[in-house]
Amino acid sequence: MKVLVIGSGGREHTLVWKIAQSPKVSKIYCAPGNAGISQLARCIDIDAENIDKLANFVQKEEIDLTVVGPELPLSKGIVNEFNRKGLRIFGPSKEATEIESSKVFSKHLMKKYNIPTANYQVFQDSEKAFDYIKQQTFPLAIKADGLAAGKGVFIVKDLVQARDALDALMEEKKFGEAGKQVVIEEFLEGEEVSILAFCDGRTVVPMVSSQDHKKIFDDDQGPNTGGMGAYSPVPFYPDEFERRVLEEILKPTIKGLRSEGREYKGVLYAGLILTKEGPKVLEFNARFGDPETQVILPRLKTDLVDILIAVIEKNLDKINIEWEDNATVCVVVASGGYPDKYQKGKVISGLERLEKMRNIMVFHAGTKLEDNKIITSGGRVLGITAWDETISKAREKAYKEVKEIYFEEMYYRKDIASKALK
Repeated sequence: MKVLVIGSGGREHTLVWKIAQSPKVSKIYCAPGNAGISQLARCIDIDAENIDKLANFVQKEEIDLTVVGPELPLSKGIVNEFNRKGLRIFGPSKEATEIESSKVFSKHLMKKYNIPTANYQVFQDSEKAFDYIKQQTFPLAIKADGLAAGKGVFIVKDLVQARDALDALMEEKKFGEAGKQVVIEEFLEGEEVSILAFCDGRTVVPMVSSQDHKKIFDDDQGPNTGGMGAYSPVPFYPDEFERRVLEEILKPTIKGLRSEGREYKGVLYAGLILTKEGPKVLEFNARFGDPETQVILPRLKTDLVDILIAVIEKNLDKINIEWEDNATVCVVVASGGYPDKYQKGKVISGLERLEKMRNIMVFHAGTKLEDNKIITSGGRVLGITAWDETISKAREKAYKEVKEIYFEEMYYRKDIASKALK
């Protein structure tokens, strides 16, 4: 069968890499792809949000399965359009994707169906929001309602920081229309865990646990990013929490969405915080996480294509999904200056040696091929992912190989997965 993967980041490289392992797949395309993906798939110069052009390409090439990586095309209704044209596509509908594209919708849904989350208020006016904040105790979380590439959340510790966050979101419109409304939440204490699950509208099958590292600097300092690294499994996520997350969060969310006429088929990503009262939801995403995918899919034993098709055809209960009993660590190498201004076009060296290594994979994110050289083209450039028997061994291996890579002003965190070793 022919498969198209939509997107150009590390998540999409991981999806292409895993799909390529399926004996059912004869050809893979990726739109628009990157330098790493081009070694496994034919990259097509179509933007991930150009739904009409993508649908025409799928019809022309008679592609059997399309897999959507990023949230933006999902929020714009690519699944609805493909379904309308009878094209097989993996991902939730525009209506179901609202669980990510609108934090206001997501919070209201959780409140209605008693899904554990932080207490919150919604505001469309920055002055009313600030008046409310004056009556609260710090710290607080201020979140853009809409999509902001993982950077629309501000944890504020005083009135000055709160004013700055509201100004950035609602007055300066740093994230455009995404900041038209804001959600102000109580700050929850605890460790964060990412739980992704395959969902076919009724059946929910959680994947192995992982932990992302959102902040740009070591010890979780500095502004939020799209994610600076991840590891799997999470040692402080016990079986009891796993059971509670399935029964108290994942299943009620899918059931609630169905009750709202928004059947959810795809990957549901629950960003959780493990509080003293138990797991609570920080946010939902409507797709594979990035960089969580880079540490989850290498542990998957079952043919990913079989799972994707089972989700689309609502046969997920008939698939036995198995995982490797190992550990994975991904260290993201970013451009200097990220997540703010950064330069592109830096030549990357050291990749050839890593291609020959066992149990290690370099997933490309912001790269492109120019004059037979791989150069940087984004903020997050590479995800060096290693797997081994333990997190400690996988971490050691990943960092050893990171040191073999070089491009001007490259940056990476030195403490990925360190929490798992304590």
